[in-house]
Amino acid sequence: MEPEEATVAGLVSLGLSRYEARVYHALVRRESFTAAQVAREAGVPRQRIYDVLDALARRGLATAQGGRVATFSATAPELALARLMARRRESLEQLERVSAGLSTVLLPLWTDGRSHTDPLDYIEVLRDPGAIAERFADIQTQATGELLTFCRPPFIAPTANTAGMKAARRITRAGGTVRAVYTRQVLDDPELREGILRFGAAGEEGRCADALPLKLVVADASLVLCDMPDPVAGATSTTALFIEHPALAACLRLAFHTVWDLATPIA
Repeated sequence: MEPEEATVAGLVSLGLSRYEARVYHALVRRESFTAAQVAREAGVPRQRIYDVLDALARRGLATAQGGRVATFSATAPELALARLMARRRESLEQLERVSAGLSTVLLPLWTDGRSHTDPLDYIEVLRDPGAIAERFADIQTQATGELLTFCRPPFIAPTANTAGMKAARRITRAGGTVRAVYTRQVLDDPELREGILRFGAAGEEGRCADALPLKLVVADASLVLCDMPDPVAGATSTTALFIEHPALAACLRLAFHTVWDLATPIA
């Protein structure tokens, strides 16, 4: 791997998107750049450069200087890296607390389910990808006042997610809330990013986080759909739980908002 690519990869591992990493790497090589200059230097599309620079400024990694033509400078690397590490630690510590809370709630349900020949009335175990995608569409269609989602790959539902788009419009027009937290890696996929922007136009509030503990949907503080990654199969597992249980949904709703408060708006 070339030194520049290795540096960019390292910055991405600390929580920057690839565009943000490339722009910061370009900024450190000169005292200041105009937006057009740094776009050329970093190989970032000019229509994206101001969003990227704004994101770096919000993270404290770049500063803007006014004038006839605004210029941008990099924060000193030692300070920039310290800020990235501090946010990374804070995010990971928070996710550990969320994961521990989810484990406390879900493991008894899972253990109890293993001791019965018939599933609990309010829990449905789904293993077929098609059935999971269908249930995901159902829960979005049923939601009336609030729809909260953790989104991370791999995705089972179609990228267009027509049911989700209709739900976002319907719920927000009625004064409800539609929020989603995406992992940062999703934003680097042009097709997925375009889909997220379409959801934003439909009324969804979107934020991104470095990592998410699991895929999750909570509708109206009563319906829950979440994946259950197999400890052995990992990301290849497609097992999901559909649960109609207000107490559990209320707990997971609190967990969602804990992550939401730490997540950053999508640039």
